[in-house]
Amino acid sequence: MIFIYTDGAAKGNPGPGGYGAVLLFNNKGEILRKELSEGFRRTTNNRMELMAVIKALQALKVTGIPVQIFSDSKYVVDAIEKGWLWGWQKKGFKDKKNPDLWLRYIPLHLKYKPKFVWVRGHAGNIENERCDVLAVQAAEGYNLPPDTGYEASL
Repeated sequence: MIFIYTDGAAKGNPGPGGYGAVLLFNNKGEILRKELSEGFRRTTNNRMELMAVIKALQALKVTGIPVQIFSDSKYVVDAIEKGWLWGWQKKGFKDKKNPDLWLRYIPLHLKYKPKFVWVRGHAGNIENERCDVLAVQAAEGYNLPPDTGYEASL
């Protein structure tokens, strides 16, 4: 099984933001670990929560292995696990935020069929805390690139 932990952060919401992700995979008894993060000059927390999931799934190099994603974002977890995403898609994401990211997520969902688990943020989960550190550090970076999807929606 592949375990993915994700988190997003935005300072100001909207404001500078970033995401962090930790991917864990047991390869014949050896735990392989990959950390991802990136910051953007102006974005929202929800966008970064979803971006973390997208970037983590894009980093996978294999299919056919179960994927479990741990996130402290009710927005992301509920949209997928409660099936809201599919209703939003049928309605063309009318009056919904972040359609550009959801449209990037959908093919990844169909490819990997991840199972989402909500975890309480800042509650001592080591990997979730690490993702938070990665996301905040990314948001505090210099010369951050634009979140083009967000800025185009303004």
